[in-house]
Amino acid sequence: MSKSELMTALEQIAREKNIPVEEILSMIEGAVVSSLRKHVGKNADIRAAIDRETGQFSANVVKKVVETVVEPELELTPEQAQKYKKGAALGDEVVYPAPAADFARIAAQTAKQVLTQRVREVERDKLYEEFKPKEGEIVNGSVHRFLDRNIIVDLGKTEGILPLREQIRRERYGIGANVRAVILRVDKAQRGPAVVLSRASELFLQRLMEMEIPEIADKTVEVVHIVRDPGFRAKVIVKSNDPKVDAIGACVGLRGSRIRSIMNEVAGERIDLIPHADSAEQALANALAPAKVASVRLTDVENRVAEVLVAEEQLALAIGKDGQNVRLAQKLTGWTLEVKSEGPKQAERAAPTDEAARALAALEGVGPKTVEALVKAGFTDLARLAACTPEELKAQAGLGEKTAAKIVAAAKAAAGEPAAGEGSQA
Repeated sequence: MSKSELMTALEQIAREKNIPVEEILSMIEGAVVSSLRKHVGKNADIRAAIDRETGQFSANVVKKVVETVVEPELELTPEQAQKYKKGAALGDEVVYPAPAADFARIAAQTAKQVLTQRVREVERDKLYEEFKPKEGEIVNGSVHRFLDRNIIVDLGKTEGILPLREQIRRERYGIGANVRAVILRVDKAQRGPAVVLSRASELFLQRLMEMEIPEIADKTVEVVHIVRDPGFRAKVIVKSNDPKVDAIGACVGLRGSRIRSIMNEVAGERIDLIPHADSAEQALANALAPAKVASVRLTDVENRVAEVLVAEEQLALAIGKDGQNVRLAQKLTGWTLEVKSEGPKQAERAAPTDEAARALAALEGVGPKTVEALVKAGFTDLARLAACTPEELKAQAGLGEKTAAKIVAAAKAAAGEPAAGEGSQA
């Protein structure tokens, strides 16, 4: 290959790999200098150059003329200098060709090594610059191989790694299987960019919803917060920024088509869509969906603790299998939830009522139906009943006039009060 052909080849490589020609030439010159130092000396002043037009190589050794040589690699005597420069005086620099018989071979080998190394470096840098802005985006690839329990995914130009912690536990893959994942982060590594993928992160679910639901993509509906137990259950708080658009309906789609396709992508993961609420009580009640909450009481606002009451038949649903539902609700809201059944609470409230019912039933002329009517009307206390007039009792409990009068009289007698018309006479 002639010198001019060499320069033409270097220029072509530079264009293909997007590396400046000057950078390639400078690196070859530096590598040649390092190689020649093995022959001349590790501290020698060697200057290599490549003619930018012809591609001609040249390498010279530079030494200083001194009276007494202390560093042979950098200095020489006036007598020695005369071989290379006639009339050389003390303090002059003498330049002479590097003593390497196989200089051309060294230069060629060095050029090849430098180009190979530099091309790899540039390609790694280009891949990093290409994938770094894609952090947070969904990519498609295929399973290339397995590294321990991590999956190496072929992304075309480079490989990505899907660590065990970022996999959906119930999924299994074979070589060549298609994989869709979000780019969690891109790090610089010695062998190229380290592209870390994820299918278990909240970000992956959010990106799927943005792809599948136009209202989320155009910000009409906003995803406020997501928590996941990957592959099993997720809770997503959504909020509509347009009063005409129902956030839940937009996410569900016609006959559930939108949410179903998302669930299929995440191994059938159950997704609870939760409407955004401004009040803490309502937000906590919503977070326990699909369970229906009877009431929420904030027992310790400072430490974010709340008591949640649900119907007896809703208790298991509110807590979820192995506590999954309440655990995700707590993670979603940041509150500690004490979920209780209404049964014990109702029993606490019913205890005084039962006691009053027994006292009422002991009154003369009061049967079970009458007791029920009195309790419903709020007459659970004998003192209150004794203080009531027959007319009031008749109106509030729906009793007959005579019956009401008899009950009031019996209540007064039981309470030790004189009946109407009784008392001392003057």
